[in-house]
Amino acid sequence: MAQNLTASTLFFAIAGGFIPSLLWLWFWLKEDSHPEPRASLIYTFIAGMIAVPIAMIFEYFTLFQAGLAGSFSLLIWAFIEETLKYGAARKMAFSRPVFDEPVDAIIYMVTAALGFASLENTLFIIKTFHNSGILSGLDIGNVRFIGATLLHTASSATVGAFIAFSMRKNRKNLKRNTCIGLVVAGLLHFAFNYLIIKSGGGNILKVLMPLWLIIIVIIFVFEKVKKKY
Repeated sequence: MAQNLTASTLFFAIAGGFIPSLLWLWFWLKEDSHPEPRASLIYTFIAGMIAVPIAMIFEYFTLFQAGLAGSFSLLIWAFIEETLKYGAARKMAFSRPVFDEPVDAIIYMVTAALGFASLENTLFIIKTFHNSGILSGLDIGNVRFIGATLLHTASSATVGAFIAFSMRKNRKNLKRNTCIGLVVAGLLHFAFNYLIIKSGGGNILKVLMPLWLIIIVIIFVFEKVKKKY
């Protein structure tokens, strides 16, 4: 049943969209032995949020104007989102003096990703509140916390890991490895969305297992890169 959006439902939607992402961000930031400037983190988080409406415009174009559909549209959407999240981190951090050690690549990519996930999840929950009611919206919020937020973290952290290792070992290959990281992240993003759709939303824990494994690997990479600095 469709319901009007009220101040209380808007509050729950924002809380459901942002609190999980902020908890994830806190987890990653507390692991950084050389904390980044708060202003840079805030700007990068906001830039990640701004990337959401831009992604929606491009995704609308690919679906309704370019006529792309099915799995191919999911693939294009995945690469649009991964590229925009990288663009947010690059604009707000990578091109500035605050980006001074390899581990920063993972920190800022995750920050941009969580900004993106926060607004995307909030909009999704608002839509669910309107169409199905607050209880369904809260249930969707739990799924989005587990799934979409984890996906954005894993995919963007993967890009950050490729950048970090390039900075540490061979900066000459930085552009090439960044592109490889974006391709890997885009394919990961696509695979997750495809499997969720194929499963009909059921058995989500089975779909999430590879993401948890990737997060564990990224944490290991994070610690390895951090040790040198």
